[in-house]
Amino acid sequence: MECSINNQQDDYPLGEELISLLEKVLQEAAAMEGVGPGTEVGLTLVDDAAIQDLNRTYRGIDAPTDVLSFALEETGPGEPAFVDPGVDRLLGDIVVAVPTAARQAQNYGHSLARELAFLTVHGFLHLLGYDHGTEEEAARMEARQEAILARMGLER
Repeated sequence: MECSINNQQDDYPLGEELISLLEKVLQEAAAMEGVGPGTEVGLTLVDDAAIQDLNRTYRGIDAPTDVLSFALEETGPGEPAFVDPGVDRLLGDIVVAVPTAARQAQNYGHSLARELAFLTVHGFLHLLGYDHGTEEEAARMEARQEAILARMGLER
């Protein structure tokens, strides 16, 4: 899978090692979900103001959030919620707010790297059609997130 990672924030310096980890996390998530090698995904790291603007524009919520996913294959009412991961295509974009991730990492007592990896995987699974609108959906998504992070040695 081809990953494009773009750091558009200056609040937190992110070294090559951390950017490389995020790419590896995306590659592992893709492998575990059976995503084809010709698939593409974008990850953009932003500040709180940028994600607040996106959240307001696309979700009608005028507040920062931690992660947003913009799938190119949105499903509508009555359509299956899970797209075929084996088909080569551009999945979409994941946007992560680094300052929010840093606050959450501190609150949860783990590293910024672990929180950014978690949010990246969370956003990636949304691109594949996972959701957490019901308890059952949330449990399924959480299990996949934790399995992927565990494979990368990023358990809680």
